[in-house]
Amino acid sequence: MILKTKLSMGLGVLFLIIFALAFFCSYYVEKLSNQAENILRNNYDSIVYTRNMMTALDDMETSISSSILNSNNKKLTDYYSQLLEAGKIEFDKNLKAEKGNITEIHEKEYVETLSSDYNIYLNICEQIKKETGNNSINFSDVLSCYERLKHSIFNINDLNMQAVVRKSQATKDQSAQIVTYMGVTVTLCIILAFGYFWYFPFYISNTISYLSKRMTELLRKAGITSDVKTNDETFIILESIKQLEKKLGVEGTEKDVSV
Repeated sequence: MILKTKLSMGLGVLFLIIFALAFFCSYYVEKLSNQAENILRNNYDSIVYTRNMMTALDDMETSISSSILNSNNKKLTDYYSQLLEAGKIEFDKNLKAEKGNITEIHEKEYVETLSSDYNIYLNICEQIKKETGNNSINFSDVLSCYERLKHSIFNINDLNMQAVVRKSQATKDQSAQIVTYMGVTVTLCIILAFGYFWYFPFYISNTISYLSKRMTELLRKAGITSDVKTNDETFIILESIKQLEKKLGVEGTEKDVSV
């Protein structure tokens, strides 16, 4: 194997180490980022849904209460009727989204309870809106159901908040492990790189130094005195070849190589 091939292989290994290190670090950083995003996304979505449902529920409760207090004012009654419909649409949208985003244990039971209480709440609201039955009894019922709905929404929100904290800690622990793995890998790559960095210059230097000494010894045995005063082994070899050519009366057929 010629020296050029050995040098190319050595440099190739160094570049391979660098690329392997860059790939390894990039892969695990991206993996950690994706895991954190995917793990927490559903919980954050549920938190947003519960917040929106709570806002919509408050609008609906305000609408029912104000409709009763202002039952003689048709304009206000119409306004609160529209507020009730808007709150109902918003609540339905977020409840449907939450039903499709169940990720935690017991979350399904909480959502089913919420959905059942919500249907009861809507029926009572419709009775009050139509002014059927005893309004005072209906209003106390709607307040009771309103509190149950708030409790169910809070349970779903709290469940997902605890999951966010728990999974964030798990992601943090995993990131610490990945940092440790990356540190070990980086250390091994650096050791390998320094090994190649030391070995190849040492190998080349020893080879050229050996040739330089052999050429100097050959000139001495041939009775040729060399006046070259330098530590550059390559220059010594070239000058030794020139001295031998002069001694043998042979003219070099190749151009001198600049070093």
